[in-house]
Amino acid sequence: MPNVGQTLGPTTFGAVDYVNTGILTIASANIISPQDDIMRVTGNAVIKTINLPAPYFQGPLFLFNTDASVGTWDATGNIALAGTMTRYHLFVFVYDNAVSKWYPNAVA
Repeated sequence: MPNVGQTLGPTTFGAVDYVNTGILTIASANIISPQDDIMRVTGNAVIKTINLPAPYFQGPLFLFNTDASVGTWDATGNIALAGTMTRYHLFVFVYDNAVSKWYPNAVA
């Protein structure tokens, strides 16, 4: 069965992959580069900048952490507000192209 989603360049977002159904994992770092719109974050390095998953990306980016270590993000890069990525909580980030900033839905 084919993927269903919006294609931006070589990447399809909102895709349903019926063969590989796992959520991708990304290690926390000063700069992260998500490869999908839902990502599991591991580690506790401070996230300062989130690269766009694809050119002209619009819509929400969902991040969550299942590690025992708690991660954080700060406002020194392209994230508007600092916050803590508490375990098992889903955080939504929306990118505003007009100001080149990500806005989190909550700051725990």
